[in-house]
Amino acid sequence: MSGYTATTFAPVQGFIEKSRKLRDLYGASLILSYLSRQITNLADSSVICPGDPNRTKGLPNRLLIKGRVSEERIRQALLEGWGRVLRECRGWVEEKLPEYDYHWQRQWTLWQNHSWEIFWGWGDSSISGAMYDLERRKVGRDWSAVNWIGESSSLSGTDAIAWNELGSRQRNPKELRYSQEKDKIDRFYQQLAAVLEGKAPEETPEGKFLDTSERVSLPELVKRLVTHPQIARRIGEDFPQLDRSFSDVIRRPNPEWQTPGRWTGWFMGDGDKVGDYLKHLSEGENADDRLKDFSQAMRDWGKQFEQEFPKSLGRVIYAGGDDFLGVVYDSRADLTGDTLPEATQTLKVNSWNWLQHLPEKWQEHGQKIGLSVGFVWAGHSVPQRDVLQHCREAERRSKNLGRDRLTLRVVFNSGQFVQWTCPWPYLSILDCYCDREGGGNWGHLYNDMAQLKARHAIAPSPRSDDLEDDPLEDESPGPADAAIAIALANIYFKPTCAPFTHLEPGTVGDYLFRELFEANPPPHGTQNPVQQAFINWFDDLVSIGWHFRR
Repeated sequence: MSGYTATTFAPVQGFIEKSRKLRDLYGASLILSYLSRQITNLADSSVICPGDPNRTKGLPNRLLIKGRVSEERIRQALLEGWGRVLRECRGWVEEKLPEYDYHWQRQWTLWQNHSWEIFWGWGDSSISGAMYDLERRKVGRDWSAVNWIGESSSLSGTDAIAWNELGSRQRNPKELRYSQEKDKIDRFYQQLAAVLEGKAPEETPEGKFLDTSERVSLPELVKRLVTHPQIARRIGEDFPQLDRSFSDVIRRPNPEWQTPGRWTGWFMGDGDKVGDYLKHLSEGENADDRLKDFSQAMRDWGKQFEQEFPKSLGRVIYAGGDDFLGVVYDSRADLTGDTLPEATQTLKVNSWNWLQHLPEKWQEHGQKIGLSVGFVWAGHSVPQRDVLQHCREAERRSKNLGRDRLTLRVVFNSGQFVQWTCPWPYLSILDCYCDREGGGNWGHLYNDMAQLKARHAIAPSPRSDDLEDDPLEDESPGPADAAIAIALANIYFKPTCAPFTHLEPGTVGDYLFRELFEANPPPHGTQNPVQQAFINWFDDLVSIGWHFRR
């Protein structure tokens, strides 16, 4: 049959973002790839996107199939796959802890039936028609969530804690206090954490899969369980398995070993205007082949990117084609308060060097699309879910401010942050810094800027990242003049790195102002939008230089 089927499912971002540990992120990624695989299995050789649908890892959730695959068949395949995941996870727990009476069957069934919403689109004669029909149907969402019962998960705070008496008819949440159940829940989680590590139920676990202090909901527990090799094999041969452990990712301080907490870097990237590019490829003759080639190229790139990522630097969590997420960290467990600062500085330098070469790596897929990335350098006390939110915001800022650029954000343990967004070709400006004594002490410029701002000689305006373009608001204190910021850039930055090497000394600021702002003026803003844009950008540059490059 001619025509095309486009399909996807949700919620994907919500499923990923409810994560406390790196293991949660991996588990969520593995489940999403597995569910996509269940749908592609229906079409076999008729799958156009993604390319190579038989590969188990990194499958995207947006699928395009040549021919008609009914919405009901797609829903049935996805729910059967999801049901298999839940059934094997639940069965493993009940087999390993047989002494408990389990009353949670109904709750597992509810999560099986109400976790996902499936969207389906059809095009009689064109791929673009199927994509348009899919987007039209997505407007009318019809998803229902599982009701909250009992005390809530310590991770999301919105769903009930998963334990053996969840859903018991003997429990009356209106009359039974959490304190009366606490001892039972504590014992269940301690024993579950122990058996996940291959220990006897009464032994003390290390917390590799589940910390004994955590209280997670059923879907949150499932994301942990699927990373266990025994459970992954039970689900099926087509369920992706991990090839590395999580013991090397250290963030929190360890009072027992007297080791302080560690900074880590998190990067999230996404191709620019991929929807428009796909729309262009879907028009005209041979659209099937063009889309399949594009999808295959991005899948190959994602696989290569994950395999070639330096293990000494960190790891890629997922690379689903044009989008990816990863973390950089120091895996050495013997770092102390004396050696950690030097190790942290080395990690920052290595991360920065890798980021500057990322556009070259990106171009290896051979497709004509840019890349927007958010990189978050996060303190050890910043919660995992907050780190992910910062990553998404940083990536979105890169897109909002023009695309094909990097947003570098430093997030402190207090939750405060500084950030700077720059097009890829000009990132090396951070390496061109030179203080008044010929060294690399960013304190000189940072203190100069602080003095000038205190005296209102230079005035950055408030910024809002919710806009779709350069956020230059009408809240500026008056007509902006970037002359001082330009002069400071001329003084403190030397033309020692490309693309600045052709410049005369003392002209770097003028060059940046001309190339980045006069050539691309903001569409609206203050009385002098270009001048104010440069002041804001330079102020962000100084803050990032002081907190990330010193």
